Amino acid sequence: MQQFTDLFRQIDSTTSTNAKVAALATFFGTASDEDKLWCIALFSGRRPKRAVTSARLREWAAEAAGVPLWLLEEAYPVVGDLSETIALILPPSDRQDAQPLSAWMTFVLMLADMPEEERKAQILSAWGDLDDTQRFVFNKLLTGGFRVGVSQRLMTRALAQATDLDEAGIAHRLMGKWTPQTTSFNNLILAPSIQDDLSRPYPFQLAHGIEGDVADIGPPTDWSAEWKWDGIRGQMILRGGEMHIWSRGEELMTDRFPELRKALDFLPQGIVMDGEILAYKDGTPLPFNDLQKRIGRKTVPSSLLKSAPVVMQAYDLLEYDGQDIRERPFAARRALLDRMIQDLPPDAPVILSPQVTFSDWAELAALRETSRDRMAEGLMLKRKDGPYLAGRKRGEWWKWKIDPLTIDAVMIYAQSGHGRRANLFTDFTFAVWNGNELVPFTKAYSGLTDAEFNKITRWVRANTQERFGPVRRVTPELVFEIAFEGIAESKRHKSGVALRFPRMLRWRHDKPAQEANTLTDLKALMG
Repeated sequence: MQQFTDLFRQIDSTTSTNAKVAALATFFGTASDEDKLWCIALFSGRRPKRAVTSARLREWAAEAAGVPLWLLEEAYPVVGDLSETIALILPPSDRQDAQPLSAWMTFVLMLADMPEEERKAQILSAWGDLDDTQRFVFNKLLTGGFRVGVSQRLMTRALAQATDLDEAGIAHRLMGKWTPQTTSFNNLILAPSIQDDLSRPYPFQLAHGIEGDVADIGPPTDWSAEWKWDGIRGQMILRGGEMHIWSRGEELMTDRFPELRKALDFLPQGIVMDGEILAYKDGTPLPFNDLQKRIGRKTVPSSLLKSAPVVMQAYDLLEYDGQDIRERPFAARRALLDRMIQDLPPDAPVILSPQVTFSDWAELAALRETSRDRMAEGLMLKRKDGPYLAGRKRGEWWKWKIDPLTIDAVMIYAQSGHGRRANLFTDFTFAVWNGNELVPFTKAYSGLTDAEFNKITRWVRANTQERFGPVRRVTPELVFEIAFEGIAESKRHKSGVALRFPRMLRWRHDKPAQEANTLTDLKALMG
């Protein structure tokens, strides 16, 4: 545990990418294989499930520290992190832990199955074995909230340095449904074949957003354009007689979209397609809200299968006839995909994402303005001669989204943030007018600067009308321009609408609350 905690300290104390990679490479070059495997799992988001509730952890920590629970609760928002608050409030340890990370992870996994009293005794004993930083890390592991400021790309680079293996190959190995309980460091990283797991996807290629003049990226003849669909990015994998669907977030979602299994009847084995899973009916994409009803379900009722059927709208081919073809130019991969899909019958669950033909940037800009009519978010631009690369490589793929929808709204509730913003009010509820009544319609917590959040925090403290736990009802005076990507009817909300990706575009100092938009204005944006 000490070696892993030292690594955490090094990473947490620097913003230098090279320093983080060097610290990781040193760890991967010196730690045991078991600890390397757990480090990879934790840094790639494969955290164990929560072993104890935060409420219980608060109670036990207050008891162990000999302080009243209310004092810990008051200290929490000042520190900004529960795990750190507990680590700091506990008395100093008189013992020294010598167990490796893997032993502590086995201990954390065992806690979940213990009776509560035994779990409490084990956690109190563990706190006595650890110093402040070790306790902080241990508490994060207990609550399932362990995160560290290192991207998977940096971890992959460090592994490549430590093992002298190809970085792209390691990135591919880290994909898929594995845990430290189901594999070993040798099988995951060092083994010569990665085909043992036939469901394994490829690392996704990502795009940068175009912020200036689109002409700055070069001649239009170098680029292929297609619509940017508002669905779930995913890879469809057909290998070994089976079909698997992976989301961009590395979640296996095959069972949530049973109608896609019909792809086995129409497509060859040994292929991997990249595309967008869309709710799709009568030849037209449905709003994302229809697809969202299916996302959190492990089993999909027949009513949803009928009202919101899905298709895979494919736009890239990463593997063909069992061969990785990501190094081929995009134009070649796309041509092969077109030939494979274009003649499929109408009942096939895979369709092509149409490419957009254009002669110059002005023509493409005009087409981009029709995006919402096509249920798209804008355009994707891909370099015709580019390979399929892992991650976000500047200059290869660009997303050229349409301007967001906006509405002016009044802040009516405020709540403090988390982490470094725990002392600021950053999470707000907004409302629009319905006659003389303010109707809440969305929450937002991003889009402003720290300086603006500081000013708003001072205002909230001076203008609080009521408190409901951590939430404060404030005087309805401040107006903000709220931006969002889409709007749909919703029976779950009092306003009758649900927004897609709401955020604060700007603080409208120039507008009084009485001039904020109305519910009628908001619903008119649904078209």
